[in-house]
Amino acid sequence: MDNIGDVLLAGPCVRAVAAHVDSVTLLTGPRGRAGGDLLPGVEQVLTWCAPWIDPEPPAVTSVNIEAFVHRIRALDIDLALILTSFHQSPLPLALLLRMAGVPWIGAISDDYPGSLLDLRHRVEGDPPEAERALSLAEAAGFRLPPGDDGKLAVRQPLPKVCDLTGEPGYVVVHPAASVPARQPSSSRSAAIVAALASAGHRVIVTGGSSDRPLTGAVAGRHAIDLGGATTLPELAAVLRDASVVVVPNTGPAHLAAAVGTPVVSLFAPVVPAERWAPYGVPVAMLGDQRAPCRGSRARECPVAGHPCLDSITPEQVVMVAGELSAGRRERLRTGGVS
Repeated sequence: MDNIGDVLLAGPCVRAVAAHVDSVTLLTGPRGRAGGDLLPGVEQVLTWCAPWIDPEPPAVTSVNIEAFVHRIRALDIDLALILTSFHQSPLPLALLLRMAGVPWIGAISDDYPGSLLDLRHRVEGDPPEAERALSLAEAAGFRLPPGDDGKLAVRQPLPKVCDLTGEPGYVVVHPAASVPARQPSSSRSAAIVAALASAGHRVIVTGGSSDRPLTGAVAGRHAIDLGGATTLPELAAVLRDASVVVVPNTGPAHLAAAVGTPVVSLFAPVVPAERWAPYGVPVAMLGDQRAPCRGSRARECPVAGHPCLDSITPEQVVMVAGELSAGRRERLRTGGVS
């Protein structure tokens, strides 16, 4: 019920369930809907804005709640798994699903669920979010089928994007994140792009429609600016054909992982990296993970100068991007996983 990245991280769990049932309906929030449309194993995607999760929540009204409950009841669902991030409660949604007549519900819950859950799954430690969600499916009796490596994935085929990007082998820089605390300053991102171009990389800058002023400033005269120029499937294809993606902790980081591309992760420690780092691909983690904002879940940077990310030097990015690009070329040459 959260953002695109959260939905993509649920992919292994969804595939595990889909391997054992007739059909899977995925319920997402409006911010994650496009990610749901990309997940293998999903037959249909429903969208509803959960007032306890969305950062700009709608008012709680009996009309809205009753309409949602009626909509779910009409689907005649046999079983529901509620997938949440580690800091979210599944119990509000469990209550509404019970009201809609769903007979069996499982979720990860630290809080006592009473009769709201049939399976109260507990997770110890700080596993990556993808593994945390998959563990719920396994606890409910659903395991990944043979041959499924449990990594993130998207539906295939993806669109052709060579008209936008040229030949594969470029570096993508995605400067924006869903909240300001998780993205470098515009000037730092622009310096990173300039340094990558000076080092001989062909650079493409990506972003959504609302990011166009940022992507234009970051790309400058050094890179191709694709801000607002792609759908999510097209963005997935752009990331797939990159040698490496430079990106903060945001949905496209997980989209890059889902298409198998190495990531230079510009990671602000406002949430734990062990949970939210790009999953299942080679990753170079940059950013001060001991900064004062650590674990704050801040949306706006609480420290003057944004030191956790703006302490990253362009030279550091160039070095690790080159290492990851070379590693990917070698794996492709030898027939290994990209």
